[in-house]
Amino acid sequence: MGGVNRKIVKGTIIATLIAVTPYIFYLHESVPDTKVWNTFLFTYESKGYENANLAMWFYTMKAVPLLLTTIWFFTCRHWWYHAIIVPICMYSFQLTTAFLDETDIGFDDKLILFYLVPVMAVVIPSIYLVRAKMFNKLNDANKTMEELEEEFKLKPKSFFKRFSDYF
Repeated sequence: MGGVNRKIVKGTIIATLIAVTPYIFYLHESVPDTKVWNTFLFTYESKGYENANLAMWFYTMKAVPLLLTTIWFFTCRHWWYHAIIVPICMYSFQLTTAFLDETDIGFDDKLILFYLVPVMAVVIPSIYLVRAKMFNKLNDANKTMEELEEEFKLKPKSFFKRFSDYF
């Protein structure tokens, strides 16, 4: 019974995070249109953007898709789920660049492709190899594509176990 409750709690947390993403995205609307934003927790000074509201808009434009693709990656059971690493890396790079290079609003996103090449050089061949393995089994075993996809589906693991598999 404890395992079922744990799955329900995890599912509820994930569903709630997905459901509140529009609210997270529009949090920037509560930020004032001034260069310096003072709160009781911190003071934010916009150096490169026109104001703090615009800076927060840039950050949420990258953070929300990053959150959603990360949830998708850790909850996806399809054989091709490693392909989701590419947009995760792209949004991570864009968010990091927005934080570190705030003085250069005209940053060209085309440079991201050069940084993604090593990631894609690993992910794309690995996906192709899994696909080739599936088609070899399909030709050898007279299984349907659905049966093979079910065979290659990942069994549920804990978040930390899946995370530790990558590092």
